[in-house]
Amino acid sequence: MIKKILSALIGVLMMCSMVEAASMREIDIRDIDGMFVGNAQDDRAKTGVTVMIFPSGVPVGVDISGGGPASRETPVISPTTNPTPVNAIVLAGGSAFGLAASDGVMQWLEEHDIGYDTKVSLVPIVVQSDIFDLGYGSTRRPDAGMGRAACENAMRRQKIVSGSFGAGTGATVGKLHGMARSMKSGLGVYAVAIGDLKVAAIVSVNALGDVFDHRDGKKIAGLLTADRKKFSDSRAELYGLDVKPIDRTNTTIGAIITNGKFDKTQLTKIASMATAAYSRCIAPVGTLADGDTVYAASVGAVESDVNMVGTLAADVMSEAIRRAIVSSTMDDAEYLANCWR
Repeated sequence: MIKKILSALIGVLMMCSMVEAASMREIDIRDIDGMFVGNAQDDRAKTGVTVMIFPSGVPVGVDISGGGPASRETPVISPTTNPTPVNAIVLAGGSAFGLAASDGVMQWLEEHDIGYDTKVSLVPIVVQSDIFDLGYGSTRRPDAGMGRAACENAMRRQKIVSGSFGAGTGATVGKLHGMARSMKSGLGVYAVAIGDLKVAAIVSVNALGDVFDHRDGKKIAGLLTADRKKFSDSRAELYGLDVKPIDRTNTTIGAIITNGKFDKTQLTKIASMATAAYSRCIAPVGTLADGDTVYAASVGAVESDVNMVGTLAADVMSEAIRRAIVSSTMDDAEYLANCWR
């Protein structure tokens, strides 16, 4: 009888240990070794840059589900190309104009001896995606100087929080009928650990559609009625829309960073699975008017299952999207004063 009780107690203790080991806890994104994250923005112009620097170079995958991306060097991380390590992921505003931010990032990396060794010179490998924020704030776009500033801030190890910062400075959502009926969004940041495994998400939410809280399905931002008093329904409006095709003036761009050990083919799958967060939280999503993109990078050597990390990536990205909204609220007067389209 005593042996049975002891056996049962041991079983309970083992179960408790397993639950504790599998418990998820929030961490600071700076707790993930092997990368540096920095923001730079122009608060008057309402645009900015977020950079993730990987000094040693890391494998990266990408999934582009939207029909109007503004991107740079994404073919280099295709699973069908050479396994070239990436030195930086850049998220920015400015649409295609904002791709100039990578010029500054490349210059900064070269000056700090970071890049792919071609035996002739070090060539920094930088991939980038941008949101369209040209209808909010002024017409200034991210440039090489802003890219360099983001790198400098990254190396200062400043705390990275959700809100109207970096690539989310000019982010807005619910733009089916233009800026006058849309709402402010921003940059979302969330990171967790399960045992030794760490997974983080960074996202700039600049969607055509409405945004929903992944926890209860309630709408938290999006298309408003003409008087801006309550929510309208972007899907219902889209189904009955009798206008020309929507302009490509949106895009939700994000990145998953993990210390799990994966190659770029596996990371491409993780990025693809992480886009489930977009479908979970944004509707409509992935339209021809969006350039929705998710990168995934591996900065560590923790042995992990791709299915588990992909699933976790979608959960972490979902919370990052929620935080991008709730941390970037703005009253109507201030918001509309910066809208010109």
